[in-house]
Amino acid sequence: MPITAVTKDPEKLEMTVVADFAAPLQRLWDAYTDPRQLEKFWGPPTYPSKFVRHDVFPGGFSHYVMTGPEGDSHAGYWAWVAVTPPAGGHASFEVRDGFANPDFSPVTEMPSMRMVFAFSSTETGSRLTTTSYFDSAEQLQQLLDMGAEEGMREAMAQIDDVLADLRSYAAGIGTEVDLLSDTQIRVTRIVRGTVEQVWRAHMDPELQKQWMTGPDGWEMITAEPADTVGAIARTEWAELDGSNRFGFISETLEVDAPHRAVTTERMIGTDGPSTTNELTLTAQETGTLVSIVITYPSVELRDEVISTGMVDGMESSFARLERVLA
Repeated sequence: MPITAVTKDPEKLEMTVVADFAAPLQRLWDAYTDPRQLEKFWGPPTYPSKFVRHDVFPGGFSHYVMTGPEGDSHAGYWAWVAVTPPAGGHASFEVRDGFANPDFSPVTEMPSMRMVFAFSSTETGSRLTTTSYFDSAEQLQQLLDMGAEEGMREAMAQIDDVLADLRSYAAGIGTEVDLLSDTQIRVTRIVRGTVEQVWRAHMDPELQKQWMTGPDGWEMITAEPADTVGAIARTEWAELDGSNRFGFISETLEVDAPHRAVTTERMIGTDGPSTTNELTLTAQETGTLVSIVITYPSVELRDEVISTGMVDGMESSFARLERVLA
């Protein structure tokens, strides 16, 4: 059990949880900043979570859903306040944690709390001190009555297994796809390079043409990226002999450079509904975690697109991106 101390202070309206791990600070930090890893322990074992958004920068948000054994689901959010990446044996981040409606808007009738996660190196590994700050003694007691302490103990008891599983999250494993819901998938890949480099590679047309070419035998013939809200992007591909040309039109909905961009995407020449693509870049020890959450209008279209070999094409492009950045 990694938790070594739990302190509740009704006068200061605080609860502090200290947990020690036999893993380096950076490894523990990566477990919290990578949604694929975080969802393996954020929540009790009987209520596993799925993160459909995870922004590790001030002003960002994380959205997650916990699903119980009877199929009941409960949504939550983090509003990111501050982030201090690992340096000199210390790191921290601060969020506002609360209950959410199905659309991830805050449930105003339920309490939220400020949480500070402080990481530090120790002689045997690393320590995480999580301090929750409440608005009132009644709020503190309400969350304790709801099982907040027990839930955190159960959740943190799962972290050791995640930290031990280095291979699954190492750079070079390739592009992965997780099914988040009937209409959402998350495509992830750790790319060797900084967040700034990977962002520029997505937004610079000349760089796009060098790596975003898809499978062997294809080339990108049109690269018109858009990095401002409301702007329209256009991308087109063709086989090397010029045949089988296709492409997409996208509208930019959100931009928070160099971490996040949200766009719609529709195939050129079709009248069908568009998808929504959420690109998030997060710094990790081995590079940049590229996460793309794609929302489709139907489960049928989701499965149809996956079956086209989309993941293999994206892996070829990401591998090429690493060579360009090198």
